[in-house]
This record gives sequence, structure tokens and C-alpha cells, in this order.
Amino acid sequence: QVQLVESGGGLVQPGGSLRLSCAASKTIFSNYGMVWYRQAPGKQRQLVASITSDGRTGYVDSVKGRFTISRDNAKNTVYLQMNSLNSEDTAVYYCNILEIEYRNPWGQGTQVTVSS
Repeated sequence: QVQLVESGGGLVQPGGSLRLSCAASKTIFSNYGMVWYRQAPGKQRQLVASITSDGRTGYVDSVKGRFTISRDNAKNTVYLQMNSLNSEDTAVYYCNILEIEYRNPWGQGTQVTVSS
């Protein structure tokens, strides 16, 4: 099982930016697609962005043009660059493996709070 650790969350003002990181433990990280999900208070966990093992990306409509998912296979890390943040982006953000059959139990995530 691949261990995943999210980091990079915090408090940011509306319009600001954050970059989240997800470090994976396994050296065959490059074989997996990766995803970022988020869960706002009182809401279901929502898929935000995905990146396949060969670098194809996908985004939920609400973040298109603002968020960018990327990966560095040499560092076993996937990133989520978040720009033009607004209050609706406030949530706990989680990373996981794209392929359902290899998906981990959800970790603790990293809190993103957008507030003035």
C-alpha cells in the first residue's frame, strides 16, 4: 500500500494562492494516477482534480482555470496549485490514488481556509 501525506494547507485571503503537496512512499508512484478530493463542512467529499500516470489532467468545473494538478515522479509527489481562491474552496483537501483498486483509506488531509 502506498502511504500518502498531504501538506501545504492554511489560511489564505480571497484571491490568494496555495500549493498543496502529497508525498507518496512508494518508488513505483509513477505507475499510479493520482487525485485530489476535498470535503467542505456538511458536504460530501468531492473530486477536484486528477492526473494519470502519463500526465493527462482533469478538473471539476468549479476549479477549471484556477487550479493546476501536477506531479514530480522523481520526488514521488503530486501537487495542487490553487489560485484565485474563494470561500467556496474552503475544505479539507485529500489526495489518493486514481485507480480505485489501489485506493488507500482516506488520510487526515490538509485544511484550506479562505477568509478575510
